Amino acid sequence: MLLGAAAKSAPLSASNPSSKFSVGRALGTTYVIGWGCGYRTLQSICSWIIQNGSPKTVTSTEVPNIPTIQQKLVEIKDKPERFFGSREWIGTLEAIYVIDTLYNVSCKVLHIARSDSIAKHADTLRDYFEQYGGLIMMGGDMDAASKGIAGIHVSVDQDVYLLVVDPHFVGRIKTKEELYTKEYVKWQKVEDFVDSSFYNLCLPMLKSRDLAA
Repeated sequence: MLLGAAAKSAPLSASNPSSKFSVGRALGTTYVIGWGCGYRTLQSICSWIIQNGSPKTVTSTEVPNIPTIQQKLVEIKDKPERFFGSREWIGTLEAIYVIDTLYNVSCKVLHIARSDSIAKHADTLRDYFEQYGGLIMMGGDMDAASKGIAGIHVSVDQDVYLLVVDPHFVGRIKTKEELYTKEYVKWQKVEDFVDSSFYNLCLPMLKSRDLAA
């Protein structure tokens, strides 16, 4: 899926040159409606890594399903045995562990405190998209819903927008436009995020093939 300047209402001059990935699905499972957004965002990032990583980094072209993700977290002793097969959620930290374990790709963690503003970190996010062109995982506490961040735009009035990929989409789409009209991919002003929540962002430190060339 091409999400460089995705939505029809997208602001101009958005940062993230042609980030391509598959929106995460809970492959190999049937009990994901209503939960599992962290897994699906992680799967989307895994899809992007598979498309952009070197053969040394990517040893499998299969996006990991939920059982595989859970098993990896049990194997590295981050989770107890009972976690495997459960419906327990995962967050940004678990995503970082899985990405490192499966692909040997390190991730930068960006913590945005409750008292802080997402807009203050616009330069960091813009630099990431321009230098790496990847997909970011974002999650919080009061705003516990995981989401992918695929781009950033700063308007001439210094309003900051993030290109949000909502992993809660269910079903099949006929066109890309359906994702936009249903707002599963949308530009969201940073002031519209939950200001009482802190946020942790996972920035995979792997350059897209377009930028690495």
